[in-house]
Amino acid sequence: MHSRRDFLQKLTATALSFPLVSGVSPEVFAHSKEVHQNEKVLKVAIMGLGSYANRVADAMKDCKRAKITGVISGTPSKVKDWQTRFNIPDKNCYNYDNFDAIKNNPDIDAVYIITPNAQHHPQTLRVAAAGKHVICEKPMSINAKEGKEMIEACKKAGVHLLIGYRMHFEANTLEIVRMQREGELGKIRFFQGLSGFRIGDPTQWRLNRELAGGGAMMDIGIYAINGSRYMIGEDPFWVTAQEVKTDPVKFKEGVDETITFQLGFPSGAIASCLSTYNMNYLDKFFLNGDNGFAEMQPSTGYGPIRSWTNKGRLDLPHVTHQTTQMEEMAAIILDGKKAVIPVDGEEGWKDMVIIDAIFESLRTGNKVEIKYA
Repeated sequence: MHSRRDFLQKLTATALSFPLVSGVSPEVFAHSKEVHQNEKVLKVAIMGLGSYANRVADAMKDCKRAKITGVISGTPSKVKDWQTRFNIPDKNCYNYDNFDAIKNNPDIDAVYIITPNAQHHPQTLRVAAAGKHVICEKPMSINAKEGKEMIEACKKAGVHLLIGYRMHFEANTLEIVRMQREGELGKIRFFQGLSGFRIGDPTQWRLNRELAGGGAMMDIGIYAINGSRYMIGEDPFWVTAQEVKTDPVKFKEGVDETITFQLGFPSGAIASCLSTYNMNYLDKFFLNGDNGFAEMQPSTGYGPIRSWTNKGRLDLPHVTHQTTQMEEMAAIILDGKKAVIPVDGEEGWKDMVIIDAIFESLRTGNKVEIKYA
């Protein structure tokens, strides 16, 4: 057992050195400020060069152990721009038709897939077949069946499959998970997760069922689902859900606008969550236990996470989430490190199982048992 004070001292001292996560004890978040020259660097190709890919790329400029060495895109002008910005040679640039050729390119160790949700499955299968590690943005797929196929393909190829759960490496999140795991909050009774914003352009792919696999739930509601699991420390076994749609023109059939859902956990804990594309300022986690509570608002945004518990404020030092994420993932792939909160394919698949169950509850109006099989 380690005190919160010890944890904070170590984390503050190393906040700017992007700590590598390797276990469940707090001291694993602290590591040497200097990366030894003989440590390997993960060579990453980015697939899909949209807005989030640019955010990841900018964050990776501060990485010591992960570097952008290639790009995959269907837009030649974007490729040229990235070549200039990141000094990427022509031989490391691919399109969606020819990227299987990365198999023979030693300049690429892993591909970070940041494309529309429905493309994750086929692209992961192709990257795995090429013998490269896969980092896939969340949601990993549009249903659990596809997620399982992605896991199996990567296992068969002997490559890692990691899901872009950046919050799993965020300092405030990790401190609250530590408090929960070490019993400081007592028996956990309740979690609340509010995830939403008012979406803009109605023509974007996120509102296209064929590309997104749904609406707000796939994009933003998944944060509340995933958060409930790592905050409570269990996987839910039942769900009930209700949908509200006020704009059927913008949110067409199969594209959810607002869903409220409730989850039941084996210990008796329950979760009450909301996912929406039609309300702003919804980014909050609340965890309640017999001996304390923890609250985060914002809880999953790109900027600093604000958090407090019954013992007072946390607000641990902010490091760009994607920088830390890529440093950690490099350690997982290159060193065999173990994340405190998993980011493997199994973790992503469990969220897809729950989302499938939520949609089934909406379809039937019934309480649905969640089966991880």
